[in-house]
Amino acid sequence: MGEVELSCRAYIKMFLHSCLFPRCSINGLLLSSSPAGGAVCVTDCVPMLHSHLPLAPITQLALTQVDVWCSQTQQRIVGYYQANACVSDSSPTQCALKIADKIAEQFDNAVLLMLDGGKMSPDYRVPPIVMYERKDSRWMLKDKHTIMLRQWEETRAIASQMLESGDHMLLVDFDSHLDDITKDWTNQKLNTKIAELASPANGNI
Repeated sequence: MGEVELSCRAYIKMFLHSCLFPRCSINGLLLSSSPAGGAVCVTDCVPMLHSHLPLAPITQLALTQVDVWCSQTQQRIVGYYQANACVSDSSPTQCALKIADKIAEQFDNAVLLMLDGGKMSPDYRVPPIVMYERKDSRWMLKDKHTIMLRQWEETRAIASQMLESGDHMLLVDFDSHLDDITKDWTNQKLNTKIAELASPANGNI
């Protein structure tokens, strides 16, 4: 498996998801709108749960709905992300491995991304992520030199600015949507906000 590129939008939404539920394990799906073949470009993510991560029926419901939405928006599920409630533990749980396996059945180059809670400060100089790839039916640590997050300094600055402004409160995960189905788990409002802050007019990208 080759390079993986993580977009500004995907990273910021994962970061804000973790900040919104700091004492919980959180998870979500990584999406790509790029053509198949070559590097895996993670262009977006769907925040999924912040409670009962191993609960299979809710996970399956979320996977099914996201899959349908992806087919309507020319995207596909290319991976899974998770942050553990214990900030010092960034190793994949059985739940993470099981969901990542399921995604890998549909997409050969699927990635499993763990957020390192101990390094999630906006001041941290490198992306606080640990990425795994599937080799010979096992999830192995991916060479960090094949993981790209373009404009990291800008991305980090936007994430920090949004957190300080309270924009993480705009984020809706699938859990919150199930509690109130009027809430938009595709996070169009948040996507627009990120795009505005990352626009060339603001000098960020």
